[in-house]
Amino acid sequence: MKQVTLLVALMFSVGTLLAQSPIEFKETKYSFGKIKQNVPATHSFTFKNTSGKVVVIESAVAGCGCTTPDYPKNAIAPGASEQIKVTYNAAAMGTFTKDVTVKLAKVTEPIVLKIDGEVVAPEAAVSNGAKSNGLTDEAKSKASGPQLKPLKKKS
Repeated sequence: MKQVTLLVALMFSVGTLLAQSPIEFKETKYSFGKIKQNVPATHSFTFKNTSGKVVVIESAVAGCGCTTPDYPKNAIAPGASEQIKVTYNAAAMGTFTKDVTVKLAKVTEPIVLKIDGEVVAPEAAVSNGAKSNGLTDEAKSKASGPQLKPLKKKS
């Protein structure tokens, strides 16, 4: 019985070692925070080839058309560092969470990079929750004419 348990533990350990990625990212998740609508935001995920072999990224695929990954197409030498740039187009307002799935040659498990944030209206487009024509508060005041004060009643 001890031999069977030892064999299972050994197989699990070998499987875990084989499943390790040959590249190591500094981070796999990035939060943009608040970004302006229609102003694309980009983050570079930096990684290093920690294996003793050349690594090739077969693909980096975003979960939707609003996110665009740009990854190295050439082989990455052992010990070399590279980047995968992920750009979110910020067209739709509201919160977002997007994935980019990175597939390496000769590696079964993909690596998933995540970005999130909130797209907000540009400052000039919203004032006190109401639509604006792009004027500043001072310009709006001047455009609406002089502010009249009520007359005091004579006694």
